[in-house]
Amino acid sequence: MSGDDNMKAAPDYEWQSICTREDLVPGSGVCALVGTEQVALFYLPGEQPQLYAVSNRDPIGHANVLSRGVLGDIDGRLVVASPLYKQHFDLLTGDCLEQQDLQVGVYDVRLDGDTVLVAV
Repeated sequence: MSGDDNMKAAPDYEWQSICTREDLVPGSGVCALVGTEQVALFYLPGEQPQLYAVSNRDPIGHANVLSRGVLGDIDGRLVVASPLYKQHFDLLTGDCLEQQDLQVGVYDVRLDGDTVLVAV
């Protein structure tokens, strides 16, 4: 595990290379295809961990838009606000703050040098 890694070791995962650090936008999101799923990647260099990955699909609006959402902090929780209906999704758990019965998928993600890896 390199010093840039931000996730604990998970030997039972297969790690898929999806992009490089240069492809990420600090303080914002980008979308990447992992298998057949769209994943929203968020690069927050001032946070620990620095990388977060959630499903790009908004479960309310049924559109792949979360990578274009606004990042924020609500009561110490890092969140992304959906650009559609403004619900907030916790970047660590995927939980919707406004509707407890809703959740988006969360992916383990890490940096290996300058390569972004997602667990599949």
